[in-house]
Amino acid sequence: MREILGRRRRLRLRRKEGAARLDAALNCATVWQWPVLPGVGTAQPAAPYGEGAGLGCACPEPDCAVPGAHPFDPGLLAATTDERMVRWWWTNRPAAPVLLATGGRAPCAVSLPAVAGARALSALDALGMRLGPVVATPTRWSLLVAPYTLERLGELLYAKDWVPSSLRFHGEGGYLVLPPSRTGAGQVRWERPPAPLGKSASAAAPVSRGRAKGGAGAQAVAAPWLPDVEAVLDALVEASTGAPGGGSRLAH
Repeated sequence: MREILGRRRRLRLRRKEGAARLDAALNCATVWQWPVLPGVGTAQPAAPYGEGAGLGCACPEPDCAVPGAHPFDPGLLAATTDERMVRWWWTNRPAAPVLLATGGRAPCAVSLPAVAGARALSALDALGMRLGPVVATPTRWSLLVAPYTLERLGELLYAKDWVPSSLRFHGEGGYLVLPPSRTGAGQVRWERPPAPLGKSASAAAPVSRGRAKGGAGAQAVAAPWLPDVEAVLDALVEASTGAPGGGSRLAH
């Protein structure tokens, strides 16, 4: 009997998590106009309460570096804001991670290792830096920024004497896994939730799962505020300097 009750609880939890992922994907696509697509997912259903860490990837690559957290079928070019397509994807694959196709008119991101990410946020808060949404996975934290082109990023990096080698840039042609996804590395969450324009992400209200009313104007108001990549990069470089021995405070 205990085993049957346990199975029922796990089934209810999986249904609840699947509904949450569908709501998150619809919110991104229809309210914020962020193009999304389902990630490949893990090789077996994710276990509840964070027990899914260490699961393999459902893709054919046996040594996948980012298990469950990348596009496969459909490919990245299929990312869309179309409500019907998003509903179809997550109705058929409720366990699929939510992937954001970065660049173009969609947000980009700067990511760094999780431990360094926690230190970076504290340092940027101390500098008075206003941050946008921050996505946290067990391995990396990603600071979402306003869209930038590869050309502009190249100019910014060229102008720097030094940039922490731990930084990764998710721009045009890239992707980022979003909450409340679960991947082979574990649960994905908002360290700083998205905030509408004019509000601070640290004080943001819970993310709305409904669709914007009133057309394009309402969508523009509902879109989360995003900082400029140059401001974030400058602050990260400043926060990383001064480590003992001349190293980086954001190395890992």
